[in-house]
Amino acid sequence: MKAVAYTQPLDINAPGALADVNLPMPHATGRDLLVKVRAISVNPVDTKIRVSVAPDKAEHKVLGWDAVGEVVAAGDEVSLFEVGDSVWYAGDLTRQGSNAEYQLVDERIVGIKPASLSDTQAAAMPLTAITAWELLFDRLGFVAQLPADVKPYAQGFTDTGEAARILIVGAAGGVGSILIQLAKKLTGATVIGTASREKSRSWVMDLGADHVINHHQPMLPQLQALGLDGVTHVVSLTHTGEHFDQLVEVLAPQGKLALIDDPQEGLDVLKLKTKSISLHWEFMYTRSMFSTADMQKQHDLLAALSQLIDKGIIRSTQGEHYGAINAENLIRAHKQVESNSSVGKIVLEGFSA
Repeated sequence: MKAVAYTQPLDINAPGALADVNLPMPHATGRDLLVKVRAISVNPVDTKIRVSVAPDKAEHKVLGWDAVGEVVAAGDEVSLFEVGDSVWYAGDLTRQGSNAEYQLVDERIVGIKPASLSDTQAAAMPLTAITAWELLFDRLGFVAQLPADVKPYAQGFTDTGEAARILIVGAAGGVGSILIQLAKKLTGATVIGTASREKSRSWVMDLGADHVINHHQPMLPQLQALGLDGVTHVVSLTHTGEHFDQLVEVLAPQGKLALIDDPQEGLDVLKLKTKSISLHWEFMYTRSMFSTADMQKQHDLLAALSQLIDKGIIRSTQGEHYGAINAENLIRAHKQVESNSSVGKIVLEGFSA
């Protein structure tokens, strides 16, 4: 099968950073699905793994953790899907990725693709949507106020109601773009996003944020100018270490801080003590990486999201379409992601003949 891979971690400008290769066809066993990949998107995790993780022995490393495709074979323990199903998923960080014609993926982290979306529109969403959903409902404890005919996913969490005010740092990115929608459509919270460029500010407002502030300027005065004395929840999606003191300042006593990035300088968590602020990490690969008892919750939330999308409640965050899935186009996509200037998700579709 065709794939795009690398044999050693390299800068994206180095020869061989990504290359077109032919690899053996995988075989589905157990709870694995064999999916024929039709469309993918590119995430920051792809670029981070490319420069830091070497393949096992002399193998090729295939990146890619967002895909839409068709189930073409299933292991003998599969019960959630049938051959011919159109599916979407973000995959498992410990396995080969979706930048290949065929991919193995555990059925418990796969959902049925939204019928109303094209392949690329759907491929733009799984990783960021799973991350945003888990941040909001698993880590921060909101209850999803779902339509009556959408199967509930999150139950038993504290309902913070209309008094909640969520600040999303880096709201124009992939996760923020889904998180804004989930928070506005499924909770009663006031949503404040941060963005610094006019294009990204417009994107954040168009997705439904109540307010936008600039993360390059002091945050508390901007919130006060909006008539807000602070926030109850912060979701920090980027540069948490740089903004940490300000986030502690704007958070209300007993507030909650969630993050997904890797602050290089570390965080002085003692600064959270006097306000009794709780700290919550989100890593969407935890369930698949450790085969947790609730691993199938990712299947369940993808099913709920698919219904919400088909009802027009949540929309795709597809950005630019970079053409066919090949090394040349993926190199271009990696460069764009590394520039930190993308709005919406970069997608690719199909393998060249």
